[in-house]
Amino acid sequence: MGKKILGIVGSYRKDGVIDTLVSAALDSAREQGAETEKIYLIDRHIEFCANCRSCTQQAGEAPGRCVIDDDMADILSRYAQADGLIFGAPVNFFNVNAVTRTFMERLVCFSYWPWGQPSPKPRKAFRGKYAVLITSSAMPSIMGRVFTGAMRALKMIAKVLGAKPVASIFVGLIAQNQQPELSEKTIAKARAAGRKLVQSCG
Repeated sequence: MGKKILGIVGSYRKDGVIDTLVSAALDSAREQGAETEKIYLIDRHIEFCANCRSCTQQAGEAPGRCVIDDDMADILSRYAQADGLIFGAPVNFFNVNAVTRTFMERLVCFSYWPWGQPSPKPRKAFRGKYAVLITSSAMPSIMGRVFTGAMRALKMIAKVLGAKPVASIFVGLIAQNQQPELSEKTIAKARAAGRKLVQSCG
């Protein structure tokens, strides 16, 4: 039975750098026999976390239920059915952009933090999943990995979701042209990451 791979695009630009690389990785995964799906966060209704901590009060390994009725529960449900994740988001102001940060903050439901407990404990809802992480920046990639928090944020998202990163791609110098063109080498790297992801999923 083929593996299921979910791609999440946190970019504001469809067919841009991030979307193109996520698509390349998904295409490669599909060629390996995986079933794939892609979600654009900008097309989904995701409200800001109210920090009410209602979702953190429920015991158990499953994510706590949020009081907000939006598309977040559906996204997490689709992720629960997936074996692997490809998550892409660009750098804005030295970190991931706002729509990705909004998604990230809503992952507090993966913590158990009842009132009176000094700190949250992570839930272990999903185990044995794997991830490919993709980001881009106006900086050279070697500088972007050091001076921005984007890759760290994506790794935190994967960790909270119980997905072990098997590949990460940081594309630099993407602000030189209004419509940047990705090199064949970069596309090949994304495709290789998609293959590795499927292989890691067993």
